[in-house]
Amino acid sequence: MADRPKPKRRPIDRYKGLRLGRILIRMRKCTRDQVHEALAKQKETRAPIGETLVQLGHITEDDLRIAVAAQMGIEPIDLNKVEVPPEVVAKIPAQLANKYKMIPLAFREDLNAIQIALANPDNFEATDDLKNMGFRVKARVATLEQINEALRKYYPEEQGESLGKVLNELTTDDTLAQYEGRGESIDLDELKEMIEANPVKKLLNLILHQAIREKSSDVHFEPFEDEFKLRYRIDGVLYEMVPPPRHIAVALVSRIKVMSNLNIAERRMPQDGRIRLTIQGREVDLRVSILPTMGGESAVLRVLDRTQVSLDLDQIGMRDDELRLFRRMIRKPNGIIINTGPTGCGKTTTLYSALRELNSPEVKILTSEDPVEYDIDGLIQCQIDEKIGLTFARCLRSFLRQDPDIILVGEIRDEETAQIAVQASLTGHLVFSTLHTNDAPSAIARLLDLGLEAFLVTATLEAIVAQRLVRRICAKCKTEFHPTEEMLLELNLTPDDVQERIFYAGKGCDNCNNTGYRGRTALFETMILHDTIRELIMDNASTAAIRIEARKRGMRTLRESGLLAIFDGVTTIEEVVKETIVEEI
Repeated sequence: MADRPKPKRRPIDRYKGLRLGRILIRMRKCTRDQVHEALAKQKETRAPIGETLVQLGHITEDDLRIAVAAQMGIEPIDLNKVEVPPEVVAKIPAQLANKYKMIPLAFREDLNAIQIALANPDNFEATDDLKNMGFRVKARVATLEQINEALRKYYPEEQGESLGKVLNELTTDDTLAQYEGRGESIDLDELKEMIEANPVKKLLNLILHQAIREKSSDVHFEPFEDEFKLRYRIDGVLYEMVPPPRHIAVALVSRIKVMSNLNIAERRMPQDGRIRLTIQGREVDLRVSILPTMGGESAVLRVLDRTQVSLDLDQIGMRDDELRLFRRMIRKPNGIIINTGPTGCGKTTTLYSALRELNSPEVKILTSEDPVEYDIDGLIQCQIDEKIGLTFARCLRSFLRQDPDIILVGEIRDEETAQIAVQASLTGHLVFSTLHTNDAPSAIARLLDLGLEAFLVTATLEAIVAQRLVRRICAKCKTEFHPTEEMLLELNLTPDDVQERIFYAGKGCDNCNNTGYRGRTALFETMILHDTIRELIMDNASTAAIRIEARKRGMRTLRESGLLAIFDGVTTIEEVVKETIVEEI
């Protein structure tokens, strides 16, 4: 009897069971040296090799997903080259496809077998649900971008009822129309009825989904006498959206209150809350602030999406020399390191990134924050609540009895907090904190103004890092650009100074909503307290004198960091001029 021919081995099977690093090398997603670099870093961070390669910028999240799938024997697929017949699309309900981020690819009636594409190869819940529906399932993996594009293509109704359609529903809804012109004179029972109205729920869900999709940092609901404005903050700039009808302002803000467990009957006092949602398959926190105004209650939602924030020092925008210096500072056994800048300049991200790098089983890290923005495994995080007397000072005093190695104080606001931070530093702890000042040298005057003695500042303070966020030029529409003489003068430059330099700007495209910018990066100014600077502080020297000495010692100012970012083609002249000032010496 002739031997049976051996079944052909699929090309993808050659990766099955191999180590992830080797798969990525064979797929030519990264080099052997890059894998060795990641393995070395992994010894410090204890993060998985794939996550480490992503953090180092050697591979993308999509590369990692496809490699993990290959390790499991799952084939990748390019959805751009596939056209799914309508009858196959109909096999999976829109709600299920959106919930699990999956696209049906093919169906065999005789076997009741369905082939699907998933964004996440570990999504066993999706395949289990389909098996429970009676399907035999074969999964393949595609990039998240392609999956989302396919969902918009094959399930347009579910993907996003347009804002116009939902707003039209609101204006034609008879139940809601009866409240037009009523303003705030709506009793609690009527308000509850408005909150439960389907168009109100639908509109709020659509607004939040769009905010996440557009990578907004804040969503503003602003009531005025005769209009109700909706604005998104994207890359630090506010953009006005299509305004909802004025008469649903109360209902929409009250719906936000219900979701964040706030008191809907209280309309005279400010309230703060938090909403935790799963949007597009990922956990998102929304920090809610309600403020009574002349036009009604204004609501601002701060979007805290961990997937959009890279808590990695290599990714926050520090130049190589700044990064080496900062890493040396944060590994000191004790002292105070202060991060300074205005609200929303990325201070929290910088400090979290430092703590994440220092986080290990051998180190105990305690944080006091107002509020706690991101939960990080291994950190003991404490939420400040001044209503019950849990202030930074009181929290910090308790921290010292918890045997910590490293402490993060969200903000030094008063003399008591500053004094305890100093005592913590003097007793062998490393303390991180923030201040609101314009630049690094100004932080010294602020600490002295709070009531700290000069000798305590010089004995404990190790470094001050000032920072600003500037918008990045969109990579898709980035083009060479020739600045005018007036633009150069704003940077104190002349055409002769930049003869060899090439400048860039974004033309505007769909990728960046025609703004020319996509994403942000940070500019840094790092001042190390050398002995000479300590002597100046003891002699009550001016901020200008301290700045001059710091620059002599190698401090790069925010404006100088901005110039380097312009010359690197990362940002534009307008952004640097807007976010930094010329140092007066």
